[in-house]
Amino acid sequence: MKHIEDKLSRQLLTIIAIIFAIVFICLGIVLPKTLISVAEKSIYSYLSEPLKFIEADVDNSLLNTKVAYLYIIDNNIIVSDNFREIKGLNDPKNIIEKITSNYGKIKYKHQTYYYYRIKKNNIIKIAISDDTYINETKTRILSSIFPVVLGTCILIGLILVVWSSLIVKKIEKIKDVVDNIDDPLYNHAIDFAINDEIKSLASAILDMKSTLINQEQYRNRMYQNISHDFKTPLTVIKSYIEAVDDGVENEKTALKVINEQTKKLDQKVHSLLYLNKLDYLKESKNIKIEQIDMNKILETEINKFKFHNKNIKFVLEKDKKAIYYGTYDHWETVLDNLLENFIRYAKTTIKITQKHDKLILYNDGDQIDNDFLEVIFTPYRKGIKGEFGLGLSIVKKTLNIIGYDISIKNEKKGVSFIIFKETH
Repeated sequence: MKHIEDKLSRQLLTIIAIIFAIVFICLGIVLPKTLISVAEKSIYSYLSEPLKFIEADVDNSLLNTKVAYLYIIDNNIIVSDNFREIKGLNDPKNIIEKITSNYGKIKYKHQTYYYYRIKKNNIIKIAISDDTYINETKTRILSSIFPVVLGTCILIGLILVVWSSLIVKKIEKIKDVVDNIDDPLYNHAIDFAINDEIKSLASAILDMKSTLINQEQYRNRMYQNISHDFKTPLTVIKSYIEAVDDGVENEKTALKVINEQTKKLDQKVHSLLYLNKLDYLKESKNIKIEQIDMNKILETEINKFKFHNKNIKFVLEKDKKAIYYGTYDHWETVLDNLLENFIRYAKTTIKITQKHDKLILYNDGDQIDNDFLEVIFTPYRKGIKGEFGLGLSIVKKTLNIIGYDISIKNEKKGVSFIIFKETH
């Protein structure tokens, strides 16, 4: 956990360093350039205001040592006493020639000067100053902003450090839970006060743990059921072999029973392999789903099963408008397993009804217990008459592969299996 904590801390410190670098770049480069336009607007106001009060005779009490004044009266140039005190100003004519508008800035001897000019009563008055005022304005603004920004950055940095330490602690807790997820004695409870994404992650991990436990229990139960299902015919085969050896049973009868049990085993192995194959096919993109002729498939299936039990009547209600998709092999697998199941439980009637994009298969056998309905499609779940099997699990998985699903409904007399198109 130390490694993770150090890594997160380094990341956080790097982020804080980058934030500080960006802030200082903005304060040192971007902001000063931005402030120039603001300061220039201020200096023009700074230069223009005194001109409104100064008359032809210069009132030295209004003069600012940082601002010099020029007066043009009848082509005579008069300068204020501090004109030459302003850096580099020593040629009034040259400066007047550079002034082409009422306000602006000029370059004189590689120095920038700002001016403001007004004309009143045939007297042109010009106020001029170097960039000292602008530099002082920028410095004054920056000196006001910098402590606030620096303090804000430090406060944000502290908040990030505290917040990250809380995140790290949460991650430590989650990692401990994951590390001990298979330890039944470990306290896996996670109770974070804040309902955020990390709490959602923790809940998802606990859900995953519960799912893993359920899957393990299901797998163990399935192995036990498979073992039981395979053991019965093997025991019968072994018993008849021993009976023949002991002379208790004749070989012809024994071979007949052994052959029947071998077929059962072969069918069970085939079903188990097919069920595993379906898991692979579900992820495959190579299955070609197309419109199929359901009437043709149903007629073939009915002909296949109608002689299994002559006491059971098959009824088929067709619908020419009903459209079905999938593959012939998948639908054959589904109907084989369902009708094989129906033949065992139906009393007198098996009815198949086409209806829009649904296919309803009904038999008049006993109703299915409601508790068992919830797990009837689970592989090797002990079901009606205490039997185990994979048939209905194969049906559901096969239908899911071709975009269909199945539900079961107890009727007043009998049971209906309803195959319908999945909606996403």
